[in-house]
Amino acid sequence: MRPLQRLIFVPACLLLGGTVTPCKAGTDLSRAEPTKEECFSAVERARALAATLPADHLSRIFAESHLHQAMIEANNGEFDDCLEWAERATVEVKELRHSLQPGETLKILRPDEEPGR
Repeated sequence: MRPLQRLIFVPACLLLGGTVTPCKAGTDLSRAEPTKEECFSAVERARALAATLPADHLSRIFAESHLHQAMIEANNGEFDDCLEWAERATVEVKELRHSLQPGETLKILRPDEEPGR
């Protein structure tokens, strides 16, 4: 928000007392809500990036989980959350936050299995 907008916006919030519209500090009046198309585009870009890793790479598995959550948010109409999950997937792949050391394996349990002790 530009300083002039802030100067006009803040007193208007104080004058209205936040009863007509909620007043938030730093609200950007020019920022539109994300769209379904923006969300799907971000998910597809992140999915293509994740596909560059081997299928059993731990960061790819985490990224795909994030992308699954992104699509759930999109189907609920929460496109801002969708973009956030797509960004998490992108960062996961770019930074390789999760990886196995040579010789390590990942055992994924079914819901009816218990971890070995």
